[in-house]
Amino acid sequence: MSRYVLSPTTRALILPLLATVALATACTTGGDTPDAASSTGSSTSAVATPSPTEQASASASAPTTIPTSAFVELPAELRKSPRRTTPVTEALPTLCGNEFGTGGRQVTASAAMTVTYKKAGEADSNTPQGMIHQTIFTFEGDGASNYLRRLRDAVQACPSYDQGGNPVTVTSKALPGVGDEALLVTRTWDTTSLSGERTGEGESSAQIAVARVDGAVTVFHDQGWEGSSGNPTILDRTVRDGVQAIDAWQR
Repeated sequence: MSRYVLSPTTRALILPLLATVALATACTTGGDTPDAASSTGSSTSAVATPSPTEQASASASAPTTIPTSAFVELPAELRKSPRRTTPVTEALPTLCGNEFGTGGRQVTASAAMTVTYKKAGEADSNTPQGMIHQTIFTFEGDGASNYLRRLRDAVQACPSYDQGGNPVTVTSKALPGVGDEALLVTRTWDTTSLSGERTGEGESSAQIAVARVDGAVTVFHDQGWEGSSGNPTILDRTVRDGVQAIDAWQR
């Protein structure tokens, strides 16, 4: 049986070509090429997986979800209707701009709920007194304290703003004994009718409270019913109960 023997010239041409093909195959099957991963729909590269201890630490310091139990629920005598989920963009107040929405890139989760309240002892059939929108942000690193710092500066830079053609005065002060640090913002305006016209019956006001609890920040936005004044006493109780709820969740 005869064997076919390659001539020296043919071997010299084929061997470098085989080496080139082998090298190209090795590069194509590697997992570090983004194009290869995107074309197949899944990446073949190894991904570093945190140890269970690292995962627990990251979850504890920067939660990525916020449970309903972290939000305050009003006591039965003040509750007009149960708390309900609200879009964060609708729950957060605005003054001169987007002062309360400046969470930045360190935010890991955000959620909001709204409670409708009444005066204690009033019948459920009566008109509500107001609503309190509560927003919770969670942050990584020092994001929570940075949020409060930026918010204080933004509120101080907005002593007044226009609301439907009526001026609103803004003042702020520290709220002691609430969380790790807290800020109370008061908005004051001339009382208006449902159509937005001034009634000449004095002033109306509503408050916004912001508290930090470790790496979380919660914003309470009190809105009186149909543009009327909020209830500072109910807000104060809600803020303190809300801070306790967040503290219990973080334990």
